[in-house]
Amino acid sequence: MVNIWTISLFLLGAAKGNEVCYDSIGCFSDSEPWAGTSPEKIGTRILLYANKNPNNFQILHSSDPSTIEASNFQTDKKTWFIIHGFRHKGDESWLVAMCKKGSQATYTQAANNVHVVGAQMAQMLAMRKLNYSYLPFHLIGHSLGAHVAGEAGRKTLGLGRITGLDPVEANFEGTPEEVRLDPSDTGFVDVIHTDAAPLIPFMGFGTKQQVGPLDFFPNGREEMSRCRKNALSQIVDLDGIWAGTQDFVACDHLRSYKYYSENEGFPQMGHYADRFAGKTCEEQQKFFLNTGDSSKFACCRYGVSVTLSGRTATCQIKVALFGNKGNTRQYNVFNGIIKPGSTLSNEFDADIDVGTIEKVKFLWNNNVVNPTLPRVRAAKITMQKGEEKTEHPTVSFCTFQKGTRICLRPCLRP
Repeated sequence: MVNIWTISLFLLGAAKGNEVCYDSIGCFSDSEPWAGTSPEKIGTRILLYANKNPNNFQILHSSDPSTIEASNFQTDKKTWFIIHGFRHKGDESWLVAMCKKGSQATYTQAANNVHVVGAQMAQMLAMRKLNYSYLPFHLIGHSLGAHVAGEAGRKTLGLGRITGLDPVEANFEGTPEEVRLDPSDTGFVDVIHTDAAPLIPFMGFGTKQQVGPLDFFPNGREEMSRCRKNALSQIVDLDGIWAGTQDFVACDHLRSYKYYSENEGFPQMGHYADRFAGKTCEEQQKFFLNTGDSSKFACCRYGVSVTLSGRTATCQIKVALFGNKGNTRQYNVFNGIIKPGSTLSNEFDADIDVGTIEKVKFLWNNNVVNPTLPRVRAAKITMQKGEEKTEHPTVSFCTFQKGTRICLRPCLRP
């Protein structure tokens, strides 16, 4: 079993001056982008969920070691810190409870307090380091929480991993490395970007900047499936945007933690990204992928290649797959002029894995009226799922009217 640490960021209060110092966590600049808010005003809590108390948390304090000694924390267990961002509510009830108090602050104030909260986390990590040269801790931060994780990692040697879930852009993008999450904060940093469209006018709150050695950009990073936004470019005050659009923003910005938690189907993105062979490369790497728009976001990629004979025709071809695990909807694979002897190849991301392909259905649509009813013959059709290939022998199909459907089945092998 494992321990799961949940850190709730209560980002409140304000202070003035060139530098402020707090017992046990050090001194901090009060210049931009920081603010000298005391830990007491911020009110950070660390909530421990362990195998002995999976449904009820224990409250820990980074400045009070006795709260740790009296808890169910075990040093031989891998531990996760989950750090929420600046938002009012989410899908999980425990996240709602975590965020209520912290969301009372303005965004600017919350962003300014990131370095103090990060120092408190580093203090907690230092308490548990003991004789370890490597800390079995994994910090997972969403939005502002990603930069808190970076601050904690920067102050902690030997930290295992940081995952940034759509790190927030405002006040952090383009800033020096010591201000934001960056690859040097720990041995391994992986990031999922889901809301990196420009803040004005598209209401994108995540950063497009690469901040880890592995940065994943699902769906081109700017807008997730079934997430739609209205342009609110008339709102130019950042705090006003956050205050008035917390629910409005949630879809894209929160999709990152949903992708992270869906482990099955994303072998290189999310919880198991640390198994990626090239994770320690010095060069920062970008990865792009498509996702589905349902609760099961992982897609299955298929490739289709058709080598044609027969006559030239102008058409649109769609394909649907039927297998022992289910069927797909129709996917467009070609639109244009088909010439005999040519090979058409395309890929599509299906919303399900059909398993073993048992039948392929093609939908042929003529784009022009053709009274000669052109006959097209497929010399070879190859369907590919990942690295697996299922080949169909020579198959011919005719177009007698728009919408003609031809079902192709694997032929029996001798």
